[in-house]
Amino acid sequence: MSRIDGRQANELRPLSFVPDYQLHPLGSVLAVCGRTRVVCAVSVENAVPSWMKAQDVPGGWITAEYQMLPSATNTRSTREVTKGKLSGRSAEIQRLIGRSLRAVVDLQKLPGITLHVDCDVIDADGGTRCASITGACAALERAAAKLVADGTLAESPIKARVAAVSVGIVNGEPLLDLCYEEDSAAEVDMNVVMTSTGRFVELQGTGEEATFDDAQLASLLSLARQGLAGLFAEQERIALKV
Repeated sequence: MSRIDGRQANELRPLSFVPDYQLHPLGSVLAVCGRTRVVCAVSVENAVPSWMKAQDVPGGWITAEYQMLPSATNTRSTREVTKGKLSGRSAEIQRLIGRSLRAVVDLQKLPGITLHVDCDVIDADGGTRCASITGACAALERAAAKLVADGTLAESPIKARVAAVSVGIVNGEPLLDLCYEEDSAAEVDMNVVMTSTGRFVELQGTGEEATFDDAQLASLLSLARQGLAGLFAEQERIALKV
């Protein structure tokens, strides 16, 4: 099968992370995955959620927000703030980002602080939630390194890296890292979130008017692992060493 952008079935889209993309956040990364681009930024608040105080929960917290700019797709969308509420899709994705990051962080090593992670999609061509998770982890690691360097943290709370990639079956063939056209045509679509230690955080797999068997699932997971290795390597490339 010839893919729309000429890639092999097991090939990621062109990938690059630009560190310190913004001036003011403690850590920021522009995550570029093909034509999908997401700005991921981490800011620090010297407070924790009220529920943590009420329940006397030690440590700190990590929370995430996700949004797409109105011009991120070929048809302008209305800003969600204009509608007065977050869309169900955005709410689901930002919860996924938060869960994914908290899975690889020791929250008890955050001394009463909240790390706010913002993921803003400036161009969308499929896989925005995966790019957000992967870029957010890279930005979080840079932020944590700076907090250790300035003495705010005694040690990094990050236990492992986390990344995410999409896989799917298109015209009967398993493919890695779907662009929008492939995602729209996929018989099976799956997002795989995994740690650098080989542990799954979340699998989101759906048959789109189709079903899939054990062998196809194994093939998709094998493709995902190949792609994740490349994502972890890009995270490592821009990691701060302190």
